[in-house]
Amino acid sequence: MQNDKKYSLTGHDIRDNGIQAHLERILQEFSDGFEFLKKYPKSVSIFGSSEAMPEMEHYKMAQELGGRIVRELKYAVITGGGPGIMEAANKGAYDAGGPSLGLNISLPHEWTTNAYCTHAIKFSYFFARKTMLTFAAETFVFFPGGFGTMDELFSILTLIQTEKIPRVPIILFDSKYWNDFKAFLSGDLLRKFGTIDPGDLHLFEITDSLDRAMEIIKKAPLSEWWRNIN
Repeated sequence: MQNDKKYSLTGHDIRDNGIQAHLERILQEFSDGFEFLKKYPKSVSIFGSSEAMPEMEHYKMAQELGGRIVRELKYAVITGGGPGIMEAANKGAYDAGGPSLGLNISLPHEWTTNAYCTHAIKFSYFFARKTMLTFAAETFVFFPGGFGTMDELFSILTLIQTEKIPRVPIILFDSKYWNDFKAFLSGDLLRKFGTIDPGDLHLFEITDSLDRAMEIIKKAPLSEWWRNIN
């Protein structure tokens, strides 16, 4: 694995170096992140639980999907670079001989980049990392996950809903997990409280089929954002 960049920041950094240094570090993370991703204009970002283990079905499916994305499309696979589903998707891409990218985050318990990333970049700021993950892909695939997975999902849904980014396919894999999520959106948010519009329920697709996921990915156009930046 090639670890291209690593950042660290503590409360002492902010106090000792002042606000300007803090802002410079933020700018540097954004600058390096965009430069890192520009090398991979065609990619799929895969999210999911960091707790998934190799013997679990979700892990196996994410690994298979990562491999198929590389073999069939020659796209890069992007994850948060950690364990679980992220490791599985990176492993599939790595074993298929393609770009397997990790956008990792520095955490107090030293979450290290998984061994299957061919290239990686580590962030101190969640918001900088989230921006890179948001703008990186032609398609977003979400396996079952926890708070972090939901955070990324709602962020991307909000950006698409408000037209801050172009409409990008969002695939939610495993109906047993995601059907209740959709029921919550349609039952509580839409019908009970009226906080979303009916069309918002069509911003994503739930599937149990890797073939269907690949079909969606193949049809997704190259992100307009990449055309603008290049």
